[in-house]
Amino acid sequence: MKKRLLELAGFVLAILLIFGILLLVFPAAKSEFRGQKATQKTEKTLNYAALGDSLTEGVGDATGEGGFVPLFAKQLDNSYNVTVDYENFGKAGDTSAQIYARMTSQKKIEAGLKKADVITITVGGNDVLKVIRENISKISTLNAKDFTQPAKAYQKRVRKIFSTIRKENPNAQIYVVGIYNPFYLNFPNIKVMQTVIDNWNTATKSVVASEKNAYFVPINDLLYKGLDGKQAIEESSSSTTSESSTDTVQNDLLYTGDHFHPNNIGYQIMASAVFASYKKEN
Repeated sequence: MKKRLLELAGFVLAILLIFGILLLVFPAAKSEFRGQKATQKTEKTLNYAALGDSLTEGVGDATGEGGFVPLFAKQLDNSYNVTVDYENFGKAGDTSAQIYARMTSQKKIEAGLKKADVITITVGGNDVLKVIRENISKISTLNAKDFTQPAKAYQKRVRKIFSTIRKENPNAQIYVVGIYNPFYLNFPNIKVMQTVIDNWNTATKSVVASEKNAYFVPINDLLYKGLDGKQAIEESSSSTTSESSTDTVQNDLLYTGDHFHPNNIGYQIMASAVFASYKKEN
């Protein structure tokens, strides 16, 4: 028994001796891990504030996480050496006037915009709908000219939004997302809407172009024809297409609950469009 214990002790000592030699010959890996931790600690935090209407809130997003906002934040986080800290200040139904009222009366929004390095704004869609509602009695004869004066008033409100942000935050990059035509596939006969959307986007783009560190992100061409870019029935079929078949046309990038807001795929396309604009500028 004593002999076996001595043999076991000798074996253990031999193993310890071998490990001791290995530690002396080969450098420890601890320094590499310490270096990685230090790199993580020195990552920059990018503050992102999302301001706007239902597109910012994320209506139609099945995950309930906020539409394109977290998707854009994740793309930033994955592509740059930054930790993205984002706040979502979207509220469904807000017009440009209501967005302005919230951002000037709510301290949390004021603070979020003040510290932001990046700001996204979705605005304009509800302003267009407001014009339609105010002219509902003559909806069948509504034309693009009926939107001219409202668009000018809208531009003034967007300038006020920019002016308010710049008073406290002159350097943030601001990305304004355009609006899109959700009726194109379902109601191809309402051709005036495409003209109205184009003109409204032009009005928004004009304001954005006059601002520093501000960029317009168009999304209409990415969304209004659906995922495969199909044309409306009246453009791809004969004029004898039955009315019932027109009812079957749906935009597969829109939320099936209202056929108006983007669905998850639509929001991913929006996020990618905003990210592409950010990547271009950075």
